[in-house]
Amino acid sequence: MSIFPVVREGYVFILSALVLGGILGLAVHPYLAIPLVVLAFYFAYFFRNPKREIPSDPLAIVSPADGTVQEVVSLDDDDFLKQRCKKVVIFLSVFDVHVNRSPIEGEIKIQKYVCGRFKPAYKDSVGFENERHMIGIENPRLRVTVTQIAGILARRIVSWVTLDDVLEKGELYGLIRFGSCTELVVPEEVEIFVKKGDKVVGGETVIGRLSETCIKA
Repeated sequence: MSIFPVVREGYVFILSALVLGGILGLAVHPYLAIPLVVLAFYFAYFFRNPKREIPSDPLAIVSPADGTVQEVVSLDDDDFLKQRCKKVVIFLSVFDVHVNRSPIEGEIKIQKYVCGRFKPAYKDSVGFENERHMIGIENPRLRVTVTQIAGILARRIVSWVTLDDVLEKGELYGLIRFGSCTELVVPEEVEIFVKKGDKVVGGETVIGRLSETCIKA
């Protein structure tokens, strides 16, 4: 078994590069195949899906993506949460794992896809202008939203879920191709454990935790 299995969306890129490299190498010159073989290895690396150890704490909220925390901000309201909340923005470079994972266990209650532009994923306005896909997940304890946002190289957001699907914490639900950004919105009472500049690992890094006091209340 591969240490870093590849998600199915990656095979067409890998095989296309290898086939084209083989054709050029045989028909023109073997050296012409080298860049395409290297590109095929990069595609395998980009579409990798490494195994993750998901925290068992039922109150923990895990990172929906690998990358670097770009900002942690407070929001007055959210269309799904309907309350004051906090937003964690994670930037994914072309070298990060690009599959997205559910931050909590729960049912998908809302799903929105918006076409848009393809500005660099680190720009402040990308959450409003770029192509994006949002899902709202709910369980008996809390609600969260996760938004996949395309970047300047990301031309397609892939989702493997739909309304009423039930996700486990850390379960894969989609990916973004070639550079992107992921936003996580949680209720205000969730304690956030990360800050700007922190590196996070999807499904493993605990972004925040809902206190037991909030549940009892």
